[in-house]
Amino acid sequence: MEYKFSEIEKKWQKFWEENNTYKVEIDKAKPKYYVLDMFPYPSGAGLHVGHPLGYIASDIFSRYKKLMGFNVLHPMGFDAFGLPAEQYAIETGQHPAITTAKNISRYKEQLKNLGFCFDWSREVRTADPEYYKWTQWIFLKLFNSWFNPATEKAEPIETLIKKLENGILPSGELMVRNWNSFGEKEKSDLLMNYRLAYQSFSDVNWCPALGTVLANDEVKDGFSERGGHPVIRKKMRQWFLRITAYADRLLYGLEDLDWPLPLKEMQRNWIGRSEGAIIPFAVCNSQHSISAFTTRPDTIFGATFMVISPEHHLVEKITTPDQKLKISQYLGYVKSRSDVERQQEKSVTGEFTGAYAINPFSKKQIPVWIAEYVLAGYGTGAIMAVPSDDDRDNAFAKKFGLEIIEVVDKSNYPGSGRGDKEGILKNSGFMNGMKVPDAIEYIINKAEEMGIGQRKINYKMRDAGFSRQRYWGEPFPIIYLNNPANKDERNAEMGAIPVSLDESCLPVVLPEVESYKPTGDGESPLAANYEWKNMPDGCSRETDTMP
Repeated sequence: MEYKFSEIEKKWQKFWEENNTYKVEIDKAKPKYYVLDMFPYPSGAGLHVGHPLGYIASDIFSRYKKLMGFNVLHPMGFDAFGLPAEQYAIETGQHPAITTAKNISRYKEQLKNLGFCFDWSREVRTADPEYYKWTQWIFLKLFNSWFNPATEKAEPIETLIKKLENGILPSGELMVRNWNSFGEKEKSDLLMNYRLAYQSFSDVNWCPALGTVLANDEVKDGFSERGGHPVIRKKMRQWFLRITAYADRLLYGLEDLDWPLPLKEMQRNWIGRSEGAIIPFAVCNSQHSISAFTTRPDTIFGATFMVISPEHHLVEKITTPDQKLKISQYLGYVKSRSDVERQQEKSVTGEFTGAYAINPFSKKQIPVWIAEYVLAGYGTGAIMAVPSDDDRDNAFAKKFGLEIIEVVDKSNYPGSGRGDKEGILKNSGFMNGMKVPDAIEYIINKAEEMGIGQRKINYKMRDAGFSRQRYWGEPFPIIYLNNPANKDERNAEMGAIPVSLDESCLPVVLPEVESYKPTGDGESPLAANYEWKNMPDGCSRETDTMP
């Protein structure tokens, strides 16, 4: 017999909808099973092949578990906020709310035509205030919490304030000043150093054409993945989530996860825990010093030059007049590069600042360079370069004709590569003849005894940026207590105090604006809605939105 799909499928799809076939009720007599699909972005005129590719597999599994007697929850929703949906609206000249609703309608029609067993009574739309009320609620919980290293968990910010009132810092050290002598702005700034959701200035991927900050994976070869617009590095005030506080818990927790070993290793590399030391190098003919984090302090006698990141705060201060033009040109080049591209770059680039630093142990003057392979966000944004024992430093030294001093004898360690922590120290003064592991521990202790360094644990992972300078997103449940002396600064950000709204004020509903297009100057379109931004009591709202 011929399978008349157009008739049969319409008949049964109509039956399923009229009879709520896939609606799930609470049934404690059955075991529960939850099948969750990734919600699609309604950012185009319809589904693409990638959507059913994933949904078909989970749909089969949902039906299988249902036939096995499970009470299966299989919902569907739409990730309706964000850059893709907003860009589609801008490209089509319509308000994002209109295009999003229209696209969702089309997506639902297509998903129903495919016959998936979704429970549409539980549909989620992230642009619905009744949904993002809870996003804002979660943000308030993070803003009003801190990570207590003693208990390795989040606690209310009030418990931290109690410690500070008793004159104790989270590290256990005594405070130099009495907490009650702090002004309100000083208290706010100190607490911001510990909140799980916090504000800070950071170098970010700024796309003027899209008018927003982009994540590293949204940038390719200096251009935005969406639209192919130029992206530059820019220092901006951002909200962050302090995921780095959980680095050790994330790392140790991997041991108990039933995951494939390669996936665990990938996570360990992403966390990137490393033990070493912070060692300062005094800059010649100045009062500045450059602190470098190193996991190989044993090789310090082989440090023949330093490299600081192009964003390092000392670049402008230590660059000599005759090198300013070259440094400026190099900084222009680096601005178009994402952190990922800079780390993956095969060719060697850099520029000499004209300054020299003093190796604290060999006492030699060594040149200070800037190079894109050193990132501001990792360690101190500066390295002591040891070309004999690091591949990148070696390539850099050979490219620019810098000195290479062999400081580790590996002749009795066949197969040991450059950078491996094996060998016997040589050309290293008082460490000559020591094995590498012993020398590492010895030099850290020596540096601490001499007061020229300290033991340090570092992580590769970074806190998550959580701000977008766009319209189509969840408003932050944050207001600023304005400081009149700083009214001409964005949200009075340098003088104002950010405080959380009460939970009873949620949701903070996204208002209408005359223009939802990006401003391109770092301001969100919400900043132009003065009636919404400026509150009657003199406070102002945060105008960035959540990603």
